Amino acid sequence: MAVRTYTPPMASVTAIFAGTFDPITLGHRDLITRGAALFDHVIVSVSRGGRRTLLDAETRLALVEHETQELPGVRAELFEGLVVDQAARHGATVLLRGVRGARDLEYELQMAYANRGMRPALDSVFLPPSPALALISGTLVREVATLGGDVSAWVSPHVQKVLEKAAK
Repeated sequence: MAVRTYTPPMASVTAIFAGTFDPITLGHRDLITRGAALFDHVIVSVSRGGRRTLLDAETRLALVEHETQELPGVRAELFEGLVVDQAARHGATVLLRGVRGARDLEYELQMAYANRGMRPALDSVFLPPSPALALISGTLVREVATLGGDVSAWVSPHVQKVLEKAAK
């Protein structure tokens, strides 16, 4: 007689990918695309506050929405405050984080431990970028763009146009 086992249905998993996205880069888009393949829902949470940004929050949100509009299960919204509170508002159980190297990993681990201490049911999932995108950072893109340099290898043409206007 065959033994039948019960397999409970898998719960829907929502991940939060939070950041300033000043601007959204091809590296961010790579992580969002890969996150969308791993999780049922990815909420790209664009931070209103924090450090000084080149682009205002509404522009950054519009760029994220534009860059992710064709990805199923992905949506973007502005948020302020703690990412653990943002996750709780949406019933998210995962924080999606990109790590480019050892320095990023050390920082992200520290944040993961703090987030887990505040919300024990919240896991952090770290993804390395695709190799061709590993050296991209928003800081680098902003600096080069404000100095009039070419950022076309690091952002989409649409984002590049917005950066060129903002950098003038």
